[in-house]
Amino acid sequence: MTPLNSLLTEYGASHQNPTNKLVHWVCVPLIMFALLGLLWSVPVPAAVARLAGPWLNWATLVMAGALLYYLRLSGRLALGMVLVWLALAAGLRGLEQLGGWPLWGTCLLIFAGAWVGQFWGHQVEGKKPSFLKDVQFLLIGPLWLLHFIYRRLGWGY
Repeated sequence: MTPLNSLLTEYGASHQNPTNKLVHWVCVPLIMFALLGLLWSVPVPAAVARLAGPWLNWATLVMAGALLYYLRLSGRLALGMVLVWLALAAGLRGLEQLGGWPLWGTCLLIFAGAWVGQFWGHQVEGKKPSFLKDVQFLLIGPLWLLHFIYRRLGWGY
C-alpha cells in the first residue's frame, strides 16, 4: 500500500458515520477557507506588498509549503489542491474587497464554528479526530475529500 493510500485508509477509519462524513464535507473546506483567511489577514512587510501585490501573503506561503507535502504523496491530488486553493484565494480576495467586517473577524467566526461542527461530527461517530493521533492528518483531511471527487470522476491519483 502506498503512503498516500495508507494515510487515506487510516483517516477514513474514524470517518465512517454518514453524519460525520457530511459534517466533514462542509466543515473541512470552511476550516481551510477560514485558516487561509486568518493568515491572509496577517500583514506582510511593506516592501513585499509593493512588489508582489495582494496575492503574496502568509496564506499563499503556507499553501506553497503544504503543496510540497502533497507533491510527495500525489502529484495529481496536489494539482487538485492548487485548484481548490485558487478558488479559496479568490473567495478570500472577494470577501476582503467587500469591506464591512474585517476579513480576520469573519474568518475567526467561521473557523470556530467549523471546528465545533467537526468535534460534534466526531462525537456522533464515537471516535476521536485523526489529528489527535498525528498532526499530519490536518493536511490529509482535504485530500481525503478530494480523493472521493477523483474516484467519482474516474481519475487516478
